[in-house]
Amino acid sequence: MLEELRNWVWKANLELDQSGLVKLTWGNVSGIDRDRGLVVMKPSGVPYSDLQPDHMVILDLDGKVVEGHLNPSSDTRTHLCLYKSFPKIGGVTHSHSVHATQFAQACREIPCFGTTHADYFFGPVPLARALTPDEVTEDYVGNTGKVIVERFTRLNPMEVPGVLVSHHGPFTWGKNAMDSVRNNIALEVLAEMALGTIFLNPSAGPIPKHISDKHFLRKHGPNATYGQKA
Repeated sequence: MLEELRNWVWKANLELDQSGLVKLTWGNVSGIDRDRGLVVMKPSGVPYSDLQPDHMVILDLDGKVVEGHLNPSSDTRTHLCLYKSFPKIGGVTHSHSVHATQFAQACREIPCFGTTHADYFFGPVPLARALTPDEVTEDYVGNTGKVIVERFTRLNPMEVPGVLVSHHGPFTWGKNAMDSVRNNIALEVLAEMALGTIFLNPSAGPIPKHISDKHFLRKHGPNATYGQKA
């Protein structure tokens, strides 16, 4: 079932590992078949070096395993919440990449200081609040998804393809699984650049809006000019 999507999600998980963003078995990537309402998810705790396409777990949007003999990632319910709340996304990636996680642990969003950031995010990388004790007790993983969705009440997830969860780390998404990994890679680089900017100039302000708008819109949207036409 879903052999092509299984392979893509497997390759996306390997790409996440090979990017250097994860250590040990940290991190996970999933992808969704919107027509069938099924999600392909990385299994929990399996070393990336051992990972195979048939290890991927297929679930419905309620979290019921449809196919697979391994337990899905412990972050599965966060992914499912994002798929249900953001209907245009096709893949989700979670990592504990060092620089982005430093911002999450400091409970600080990442300001848009320059054009590299503006190429990927239409504004700062937002910060989702910390979970309450009751939310942790009730459903830690599912409520992690809910605080992300709550943070996006006035944001477009297709213009801001990622978030930092307070005290936790980054989640990113995209049009498919591999796209969500690339956004996670970009987020980590932006976080490292921002930390250097703050170190060199603690009073640095955000990039002027007319410049950030130019860079984002030249790569995204109906009038984008970046890259080659299909």
